[in-house]
Amino acid sequence: MCTERDPWLPDRLLRTERDLLMPLLRRTPEEAYELRTACPGWTARQVLAHCGAALVRIVEDRLEEGVFLPEANACDVADREHWPLDRILDELERGLTEAGPVIAAREDGRLDAVALGEWVHAGDVREAFGEPGAYCGEALDLALPLLSMTSRRRETPRLIGDLADRSGRRVSLGNEIEGRPAARFRGDAATLIRIYAGRPLVRTRYALTGATEQELLIYR
Repeated sequence: MCTERDPWLPDRLLRTERDLLMPLLRRTPEEAYELRTACPGWTARQVLAHCGAALVRIVEDRLEEGVFLPEANACDVADREHWPLDRILDELERGLTEAGPVIAAREDGRLDAVALGEWVHAGDVREAFGEPGAYCGEALDLALPLLSMTSRRRETPRLIGDLADRSGRRVSLGNEIEGRPAARFRGDAATLIRIYAGRPLVRTRYALTGATEQELLIYR
């Protein structure tokens, strides 16, 4: 069962991420955008093109069937292949600013996970650029409750996470399964995000019992 939804949480996350990410993107040399990210086959430029396209689709209510499947995402990125970088960044900034109220108005909450995905993709770009704060940073306290909600909607098993880098903070994710005890995680918050988002775990250190990484994926 999902807990009570906070409809404006995605908006707060998107706007916070806009204020943190856009200054970094505007000052980063254009050649850095050709660096590869954790998303197979995609450069930083392509990840950001996807992010802007997805958010503006929400803003403009262009949400036809299959819109966020890999094939549709690839088409959106290909359509922007010859755009100047500034145009890609402008579209992204518009989406980060305007998509939140549209997501909030959806009573079913089905677009909430898009906001979380945008934040994860910002981590992909930060990691590619060698910047600190990939999959954590100042917006983490907004991302974690949205992860909790999304993990329940995506029907992942119950997990109790003890976050070593958040002053002993404990998070509860996923759904209880009758006859199955909750899985346990101990490690830093960025690694927890990597597990749920299916990002590489190279050079991470964590303990996970009672569930596999594959069971915890929210983006499949």
